Order: sequence, then C-alpha cells, then structure tokens
Amino acid sequence: MFACSHVPHAAVAPAYAADASAWISALDKAHARALHSYFTQYILTDERSGYVVIDEGDYGALPAHLEPRVIDAVPGQLSDEN
Repeated sequence: MFACSHVPHAAVAPAYAADASAWISALDKAHARALHSYFTQYILTDERSGYVVIDEGDYGALPAHLEPRVIDAVPGQLSDEN
C-alpha cells in the first residue's frame, strides 16, 4: 500500500475501523484503476458513501478543496517515459 503524505497512518486507522468493508473496497478499486492509469488514484472520505476514489487525471492537479479529504493514494502504474 502506498501511504499518502497528506495524512499520517495514525489518522487513517480510525477511518478504517469505522467501516472496514468500505475502506477495503475503495482501496481495491484504487489499486485496480491504478494498473491502467498514468495518474495517482486518491481515496477520499465521502459523507454519502464513506469513501470515493478519484483519478488525478479527472481534475488535472488535485484541487485544494479536496486535499483535506484525502486519506490514501495509489500511484498510477502506466508511464509514457522509457
């Protein structure tokens, strides 16, 4: 797992404990999407669904108003550089 620099893992643990199945589902989704993407996949907290995964490519650089909601990130696995 790639740890996000936005939030220390101590802060992630309570979020994980609150709804482990939603957290694992979001993390699995981020890893699956990262395999086929050039962009970082961010896991954000979401009031309605618990967690949501967004692709950095969806927004260009991650907007500042979303940064406080980021709890983890998975780097994209594709590269156009040789």
